[in-house]
Amino acid sequence: MIPELPATLVRGLGLFLPLGALIALCLWRAPSHRETASMIVASGWALLTLIPLNLYAVHADWWSFHAEGALWQGLPVDLLLAWVLLWGALPALLLRLLPVPLITGLLVWLDVILMPLAEPVVVLGPRWPLGEVVGAALCLVPASLLAFWTRHRRLLLARMWAQALLAFGLMVALPVYVLATTPPETVPWQIRVELPGMEELSILVQLLALVCLPGLAAAREFAVAGRGTPLPYDPPEHLVTSGPYAYVRNPMQLTLVLVYLVLGLLHPVLLIGAPVCLAYGAGFATWHEDGRSRERFGHAWTHYRAGVRPWLPRWRPWPGRAPGTLFVAMDCGMCREVGNRVAARRPTALRMRPAADHPQVLYRLTYESADGTRWSGLAALARAMEHLHLGWALTGWALSLPVVRPFLQLCADAFGAGPRPSRMVPVPPPQAPQPLSPADS
Repeated sequence: MIPELPATLVRGLGLFLPLGALIALCLWRAPSHRETASMIVASGWALLTLIPLNLYAVHADWWSFHAEGALWQGLPVDLLLAWVLLWGALPALLLRLLPVPLITGLLVWLDVILMPLAEPVVVLGPRWPLGEVVGAALCLVPASLLAFWTRHRRLLLARMWAQALLAFGLMVALPVYVLATTPPETVPWQIRVELPGMEELSILVQLLALVCLPGLAAAREFAVAGRGTPLPYDPPEHLVTSGPYAYVRNPMQLTLVLVYLVLGLLHPVLLIGAPVCLAYGAGFATWHEDGRSRERFGHAWTHYRAGVRPWLPRWRPWPGRAPGTLFVAMDCGMCREVGNRVAARRPTALRMRPAADHPQVLYRLTYESADGTRWSGLAALARAMEHLHLGWALTGWALSLPVVRPFLQLCADAFGAGPRPSRMVPVPPPQAPQPLSPADS
C-alpha cells in the first residue's frame, strides 16, 4: 500500500520534476533554433489539447481534482503546466536521444506510474486507463510528431496549418472561453460574455473569416514560397514578396489586430488584445524581423521594405513582387474569356502566355511562379487574382482555402471547366501493312 502524500508535496513535485528534467537537458546542451521551435509547437499543442481533455475527464469520471488555490475551471494550474512540459517541451528535447515511438511509450509508462501517486490531488476513476489512452492519442503523439517534423524540417504544409490552428486556438478561442467562463464576482468589473443570437453570431463569424484570410494566406505563402513557417525559430529560407506580402509587410500581425477588433464586438474587454498585438508587432517583432531579414536578404529586403508599408495595405500589389506566368488555353473559349478578363485589369508582374507554348501539355488553366511552383485550375486563377488588386486578392485567398477550393473545382468541372489538353500529343502516322513472310504464311 503506497502511503498518501500531502497535497502540497504532490503539487510541488508534479511541477518541479518535469521542469527540472527540462532544465537539465537544456544545461547539458543548449537548444538549437530547431529544437526551440519544436519545443514551442509541441508545448502549444499539449496546452491546447490537455485543457479540454481534463475538463472532459472530470465529466466522464476518468479522474477528478481535489485541490485548493491556483485553480481554473477546477483544474490545478500547476499540474496542468507540468503536464504541458511532460508531454510537450520534454519530448521535443528527448528527440536528441530517442525516436518518437520510444518517447511516447516511455512517457505513457511514466504517466501511468505517477497518476496513482498524485492522490489526494488527483482521484482516479474506474475507467482512468481509457482517459490515458485518449490523452496519449490526442495530446502526446501529435505533439511529439510536430516536434519531430519541426526538428527535421518535414511536412512543411502540415506544420504550417498546425501552427495556424494553434494560433487561433491559443490567441482567439482560449481567451474567449476564459472570458466566458470567468464568474463576474471574481473580478472588479463585469466581464461576462453574453452569447449573441444566431444572426449576430453569423455576422461575427463572417467578419472573423474575412479578417483571417490575409493571415492564413501569408502563413501558406511562407511555406510555399519561403520554405518556412511563421514561427520565429523556423523562418522562411527565401524572401517572400508574393501573396499578402505584395500588399502589406506584416499581414499576420495585422490579422491578429483585426481579429481582436472584431472580437471586441463580442465584449469590449477583448479589445485589449488589439493594442497588445500592435505594440508587439511594431516593437519587438519589427526590430527582430528587420535585423534578421537585413542580415539574410541584404539589398532585396531593403528594396522591399521601402516599397511596402508595414500596417497600411496597398491597393495594388507592389511592382517588385515575385513575378508569375498564367498559361491560358487559346483553343478553349471559356479559358480564353477568363484570360481576357484578367488581362483587362492590368495585372502587376503577371505574364500571360498561350498554354500551347508550354513545353508540357497542360490540361487546365496553369499558373507558374518564378521558382517553378505550379498551380492549376481554380488554384491558378486564385494566384492570378493576387496580381490585380486587394479586393480580387481577398477573393483569391478565399478560393484557395483547403476545403473551399476542391469543392468549387468539382462544381466548375461539372459545369464544363474540366481538364482538356491544351496541345494535342502528336499521333504517329499509320504504318503500311508489311507483306507476310513465307514463315508467317
